Amino acid sequence: MSDDVLSVIEGYDQALLDKAKLAAKGTDFTERKGEVAAIIGHLHPKRLSLRVIKVIEETVSTKTLRLEAVGGYLPPFQAGQYINLFVNIEGVNTSRPYAISSSPFERNYYDVTIRRVIEGFVSNYLLDQVHAGMCLQSTGPMGTFYYNPIFHGDDLIFLAGGSGIAPAMSIILDIIHQKRPVRFHLIYGSRNMDDIIFHRELKQLEAENDFLTVTRVISEPSMNYSGKKGFVSTELISELVGSLDDKMFYLCGPSNMYDFCLVELKNSGVPSRKIRVEMNGAPKLPEQLEGWPVGVLSKTIINVTVRGKGRFSAKVGEPLINSLERNGYFVENACRTGECSLCRIKVLSGNVFNAPQARIRFSDRQFGWCHACSAYPVEDIEILI
Repeated sequence: MSDDVLSVIEGYDQALLDKAKLAAKGTDFTERKGEVAAIIGHLHPKRLSLRVIKVIEETVSTKTLRLEAVGGYLPPFQAGQYINLFVNIEGVNTSRPYAISSSPFERNYYDVTIRRVIEGFVSNYLLDQVHAGMCLQSTGPMGTFYYNPIFHGDDLIFLAGGSGIAPAMSIILDIIHQKRPVRFHLIYGSRNMDDIIFHRELKQLEAENDFLTVTRVISEPSMNYSGKKGFVSTELISELVGSLDDKMFYLCGPSNMYDFCLVELKNSGVPSRKIRVEMNGAPKLPEQLEGWPVGVLSKTIINVTVRGKGRFSAKVGEPLINSLERNGYFVENACRTGECSLCRIKVLSGNVFNAPQARIRFSDRQFGWCHACSAYPVEDIEILI
């Protein structure tokens, strides 16, 4: 904007005089330029170099990788946050987010707890190929799935399934360290007793801490099992904790548990603001989601054109970011659930189905942007990355 235009704005000339007076009497921060950015980069690095110092076998299907910083430090995190591990598997550069299961007050390492996924590309690699001494790259700690004592109250119910116990463990350890005056009821669903992660640790923590109650729910119990059986439901939750009023619910587990429990809680009158959710990846059966185009089959093969770069074939029922990575295109990402928006790309032509969990801004939807980790191409498309 030219000075001629600015000069006719009421108060502009006086603002210039005031600015000159402040400059004459103020402090010159020119030499300190960039300090704030350096501090932010120190606390929130884009990439971390990590070394595996220990592999802990939790169950037949689950291991914990203990990771230390290579030539640096580990930035602080809030209990419940995750890091995104980057790997190269058979020439494909990809990544997966894993919740940190160790205490935020353990400054020497991060623990990430990984459960085997049937036909899982990354989980099986990490469980079968990674060993002590290997180095990995990751993001810094990220995510909003953590306990906030100001907003979340002191009566906490955590519904966990499978490896969803990982953030719960970190939150429990954090509460113990800070001696927070809360009640914490962990309701943990597993297929069988052998599948329970942190079984011994949770029993010991429950015995040593009055605030903590742990209820295990087994869907495929043995004949001599006498605990809670079946699946987590609002009837079971009410039986265990009484009224659902004034309680904060945390939910982390497989997508079928998430879908069922979220509907159950809302139908029981629990407001959305009282439910905290951490998704474990994009939906595996998108064709079963509300809004999926009628007549579109998930196994259909379509063409994806990346403007100015190339073209490849992709499966309709696979998140777009997966096919991009498999064909050599890297898109920055972290959560892989549609939350963080780092994998935001523009659809120039054709249509994609956006999973309901994707937090896409209204303006982005209007102008064709999507989150590649939770977008499914339902016809030939052209994109810009």
